[in-house]
Amino acid sequence: MNKTALKTVFEDFAETAAPYLHIADKVHYEESLALVEALMEDAEDSDDDPLNRVIGLLAQAIGRYERGVEALNVFETQASEIPVDVAMLRVLMKQHGLGVADFPEIGDKSLVSRILSGSRNLTKQHIQKLAERFGVSSGLFFSD
Repeated sequence: MNKTALKTVFEDFAETAAPYLHIADKVHYEESLALVEALMEDAEDSDDDPLNRVIGLLAQAIGRYERGVEALNVFETQASEIPVDVAMLRVLMKQHGLGVADFPEIGDKSLVSRILSGSRNLTKQHIQKLAERFGVSSGLFFSD
């Protein structure tokens, strides 16, 4: 096979395989699992079999996707456990580069720390003052 024809074959393979080698959604994930299963039926027990190399590439992509989904699930679980008012306070802190000592409208840094840890709650007065200071709706501190 000449160089131009081989290049075309590899380009076609790369274009076709891209969604399965860099899995970004559940559809391609499930198709990749089925593809690995089908390829394993046809692959020989030899390291020289090119199908085994393709299976290896797909297995790596499947692993990356599964780790990403697991990390996302852990993040969603942790995020859903944080009270909305505390989450909003953390967002304000991060956006404005503030620390626990930077909230006179709440009180001293130990009180802010206790609020962030969940052992104390923001009061309506705290929320009103924070909303005024940062120009946001006080409704952002409450869940639906």
